[in-house]
Amino acid sequence: MPNLRHMRVRELLKRELNEIFRREFPVELGLISVSEVGVSNDLQSAIVFVSSIGDEQAQRKAFRAVRKAAGKIQGQLGQAVELRYTPRLKFTLDEARNRGDRILHILDELEKGSPPDNAHEEGPIKND
Repeated sequence: MPNLRHMRVRELLKRELNEIFRREFPVELGLISVSEVGVSNDLQSAIVFVSSIGDEQAQRKAFRAVRKAAGKIQGQLGQAVELRYTPRLKFTLDEARNRGDRILHILDELEKGSPPDNAHEEGPIKND
């Protein structure tokens, strides 16, 4: 169970990284955001889950831009937060939204192919 310090550091990193992405990355790449940050027990490293709006190709392009600017992002984060050590960042593409969208699409397709919920009923239920 994460302690209060870990939760506060994760939220701080998430907030500052979102601000850096908003400020540094062009709108043409789409809206790039940090969906989650995981920090190690010693707060020396962090995994940053990055997501963006757009199709899969646009998301990959945005993620490549983030990976390319990782050193610059690390430096700006070090200036923005007051921690003894700035965690070493590792960026990973957050595909949870894509999986969720795929599941919703599958559910929609199943719903279209199935009979309506009340098709087996002949009429209103009568209370005797």
